[in-house]
Amino acid sequence: MRAPPPGRPKAAHSNPGAGEAREPLSPPSSGRGAGGRLLKFADAAETYDSAAVLAREVGARMAARLDLVKITPQRVADIGCATGDGIRELQRRYAKALPLAIDYALPMLRALRSRTPRLQRFTGRGPRLLNADVRALPLTANSLGLVWSNLMLHWLDDPLPALRELHRVLEVGGLLCFATLGPDTLKELREAGARVGADDTARRFLDMHDLGDMLVAAGFGDPVMDMEMITLSYPTPRAFLADQRHLGVRDALLGRQGWRDWRRLLGAWPRDVERRLPASFEIVYGHAWKPEPRQLADGRAVVKFHSR
Repeated sequence: MRAPPPGRPKAAHSNPGAGEAREPLSPPSSGRGAGGRLLKFADAAETYDSAAVLAREVGARMAARLDLVKITPQRVADIGCATGDGIRELQRRYAKALPLAIDYALPMLRALRSRTPRLQRFTGRGPRLLNADVRALPLTANSLGLVWSNLMLHWLDDPLPALRELHRVLEVGGLLCFATLGPDTLKELREAGARVGADDTARRFLDMHDLGDMLVAAGFGDPVMDMEMITLSYPTPRAFLADQRHLGVRDALLGRQGWRDWRRLLGAWPRDVERRLPASFEIVYGHAWKPEPRQLADGRAVVKFHSR
């Protein structure tokens, strides 16, 4: 990964474990305060790429996992596509598939369109852009061969409705490939806050075992879950906070508390041997297939007979 310029985060280490964008059919919402979180993410379209170090690194690792899967999907979708790194990878990998780039933030889709090569736009080979909520996709059932989602599902208060919707739009034999943040994300900040008695207002994330159970509840078969820690490091707390603001997720990730509490918490953040501030992110990866249905929509069981 290219070294960031001064003041930018750097990856310290990790260990395994162009169509037209359409208005959403209904306003996305995930509970009290959700509208403000969505608005701030949408407003970050111009600054997002400058700070999306983690998303690019996780996307590269998701792509490496696809090397182990032999599929030839006819339609692929990047759910929560932001400015388009994921859908461009899927286009490169599955050149004959129809690419769909889906996000609730219309400015992100406009930024993606501006980054689509002109020849792709003129020849109709660019990604189809769709402004929609992952929990209510305006797609027909059984229409996608591969769904990719990089660091989006953890922003939902309850991912299960979204997983059920992704199961609906995947064809039988289709693959869901995603990455989310896990519960040990920003453990350094949580521990610093505990030492100085500051409130823990950072967002809580689901464990990979809970996500695996949700995949089964949504109807997926053979879910495979794994995780790893990726640590970025920052020269100052200000640089860390600036990156979260440029990503449009500062308040959604860190929550709100008084400035005095923030000063005490950030002052207790331990530095590493290079005198930088480590920020660990637990990355949970999931792969799951849509199996043959076991019952019809009316509840009748599906029984198949095979000749000898």
